[in-house]
Amino acid sequence: MATESGDKPAAGQVWPAHLERRRWPREPSPQKEHRVEVTPALVPLRFSTHDLPPNEQFQSWRSHMAPLVDVHLPDGKSEDDGFLAEQTAWQLGDILIVQQRTQSCSYIRDQAMLRSSPIDHWNVGILRSGRAWTEANRQVTETAPGEIFFRSLGYPYRGRMTDSVAVLVFLPYELLSRDAPLLQNANNIVLSGSLAELLASYINGLEANLGILTVEEVPRIIQTIGDMVVACAASSTSSDRGQEQTNMGLMERAHRYIHLNLHSDSLTPDVMCRALGISRTRLYQLFETSGGVFNYIRKRRLLQAYADLTNPVDTRPISEIAEAAGFDVAANFTRAFSHEFGLSPREVRKTIATERPAVPATRLARRSGATIGDWLTLAH
Repeated sequence: MATESGDKPAAGQVWPAHLERRRWPREPSPQKEHRVEVTPALVPLRFSTHDLPPNEQFQSWRSHMAPLVDVHLPDGKSEDDGFLAEQTAWQLGDILIVQQRTQSCSYIRDQAMLRSSPIDHWNVGILRSGRAWTEANRQVTETAPGEIFFRSLGYPYRGRMTDSVAVLVFLPYELLSRDAPLLQNANNIVLSGSLAELLASYINGLEANLGILTVEEVPRIIQTIGDMVVACAASSTSSDRGQEQTNMGLMERAHRYIHLNLHSDSLTPDVMCRALGISRTRLYQLFETSGGVFNYIRKRRLLQAYADLTNPVDTRPISEIAEAAGFDVAANFTRAFSHEFGLSPREVRKTIATERPAVPATRLARRSGATIGDWLTLAH
């Protein structure tokens, strides 16, 4: 359920006192008043539970977040109590910036969700208020107000948060794929040090001016954020995380190679071994938990096909998308796709065309009912 204003909760509901209540975006600083008038590059996407009856608010939030995480109420809290949450999202090319205010909940992104989700972004976030505890790979990280967390959405995690205000930045995997091994070593940590402080300052300044950015400024901003995230991850990661992290680095090299050569006919184990400088035995060990290297490649190609079919501006015939996914026979593609996602390629495209017609972004931005997964797909 989207709302344009988000000014007031439903009757009888108020935001918890410790949650800062201000309208986004922040007002630009006085020195911006003399800026030459130009058409803003960004149109905000909005979601809010404010205008819903209290007993429908949490399910609305849960549906909105479902492509990213499965959320649950804290113990002892009922859906009838209401659940106030809102997001304002800004698409900067491939990057999505989300301003979020929400009441306490738990969240989980599990293996089953990863198998069916085309979302594999890097996620950087700053908590303005509240606290969060997130577990990934048996390591729990606590994030406090003012701190920056870093997370890979390509791996499972779970956690909980108190009532909180946050700014979240989502960067697609391929934007930083060259530094994927380094970034994976920094998965689920709190970024620290002077570089992290600079990144926080940059995001704060960017947030204050989201409504007045121009098209010409966006590419430089994307480059700057990417460079700063990589630099922060490098400086925040300890050098003694052990052999497990070494394996992670090698795995990410393999993932990156597959990503960059996903549609190549020569993407075979032998070619990968030569490119990575490892033996076939070592390659098979790396992908053992993924059901084997062939299975991993097949899944990544199917996920890309799913993303293509749900892209409202991609009008290629399904047969062409199937061929790009490595299937010469359309029936084999349909069978594999249906087994993976529970819907045929034609059904997916028909559903998307019905629920989200291919219209200009400015109209899509105003449609109600879009999920955070839709926002990430559009930004991607």
